[in-house]
Amino acid sequence: MRKLLNFINGRSVEGRKNHFFNNLNPVDGSVLSVVSEAAVEDVDAAVKAAREGQKLWAKMSNAERSAILHKVADGIDARFDEFLEAECLDTGKPRSLAAHIDIPRGAANFRIFADLVGNVATEAFQSPTPDGLGAINYAIRAPKGVIGVISPWNLPLLLMTWKVAPALACGNAVVVKPSEETPTTTTLLGEVMNAAGVPHGVYNVIHGFGPGSAGEFLTLHPGVDAITFTGETRTGAAIMKACADDIRDISFELGGKNPAVVFADCDMDKAIEGTVRSVFANCGQVCLATERVYVERPIFDTFVARLKAEAEAIRIGSSFEPGIAMGPLISKEHQQKVLGYYRRAAEDGAVVVTGGGVPEVAGDRTDGAWVQPTIWTGVDHSHTIMREEVFGPCCGIMPFDSEDEVVALANDTEYGLACSIWTENLSRAHRVAAQIDCGLTWVNSWFLRDLRTPFGGSKKSGIGREGGVHSLEFYTELRNICIKL
Repeated sequence: MRKLLNFINGRSVEGRKNHFFNNLNPVDGSVLSVVSEAAVEDVDAAVKAAREGQKLWAKMSNAERSAILHKVADGIDARFDEFLEAECLDTGKPRSLAAHIDIPRGAANFRIFADLVGNVATEAFQSPTPDGLGAINYAIRAPKGVIGVISPWNLPLLLMTWKVAPALACGNAVVVKPSEETPTTTTLLGEVMNAAGVPHGVYNVIHGFGPGSAGEFLTLHPGVDAITFTGETRTGAAIMKACADDIRDISFELGGKNPAVVFADCDMDKAIEGTVRSVFANCGQVCLATERVYVERPIFDTFVARLKAEAEAIRIGSSFEPGIAMGPLISKEHQQKVLGYYRRAAEDGAVVVTGGGVPEVAGDRTDGAWVQPTIWTGVDHSHTIMREEVFGPCCGIMPFDSEDEVVALANDTEYGLACSIWTENLSRAHRVAAQIDCGLTWVNSWFLRDLRTPFGGSKKSGIGREGGVHSLEFYTELRNICIKL
């Protein structure tokens, strides 16, 4: 049985509590590996190692750090198949999806931020003074120190490196707590870091759970200067409270209940293709996924019929089967949560257009975390499935009659992460997009990302922005220097 250990100060380390937990395959429930749970002493050792490693790392020039981070990206590419297999086994997602998005983007994050960090200007001002000689004010960026990174299970390598890459590019060290559901690629990256020449202590990994385990130990540790987290809103609130006493900085990307707005003048083929991806990709386990769809009444019936046909054509199976478009959910526990929402939808009177249960699977996969792609009509905003984040392959569809009505519907949520709008009317696209209360709005696309642009949510969907200069603003302290002439 494979053992996954913590990675502290450049070495694989077994947790001092000598306790291991199982990493399960969501396809069939089998044990993929046993994982060493970090004790509070292990977290303390990781933070101390990060503190020491960061001193050396921060003294390097941007160019020196950039060269090493490019080697990290090259190391991921060189072991692409190994990372791909690990990610697919941990998550159950189709190989085609992970090969196209998860692993390439994981490597790209290091390249993007390695190049960006030396090419973002800061402020400079000439200031008048009473003696007429003046002064010059300019800003510099300094690393924050040790960053605690708590990363999710839905896109483990991509979303972890989305935080680790800019943190390291800015001269910080990190202690990463990956999800207990998907620990493998984060652990594997430690070997790549060593091979690339990253100083020991700059990248550390601790395994475990949340309350009473590695996650809580990390967020409460006084040696951690800032915490960045992607996950559900309730957990974000708990982390925020833990960081409050020491006034530590936080960056959160939290839950969403994202709308899609489909106008009658859309390109129907584009709108169907994009909505199929935004609802069902990665089994709906994407923070940016669409769970509410609003369709202008003249095309409502046609749109529903076509989306139904596409949903029923999705091939469900294990990661490495050819032609598979959707795998299982991450775990049996999450399966029960999603099926609970499916049952609640029926109780609330929603009309099941397709799905609503568990698909038939062959042989030894019956213990997997499978659910059907599901579409409901006959819903309104009194229904739980239109209010709460399900995080599964499902959506409720409602008709609308005017722009004002659909803007009000789209904004009628406690979340504000993402939205997609489908229209061929350019004026309408600009007009409606500007009125949606969320961090990211796509027009005639979904999941199209330029990593230089701001990414994050409003309301209960998060705090702060990541991407481009916005990541640098979180991972550095901006200092002003005033020179009297």
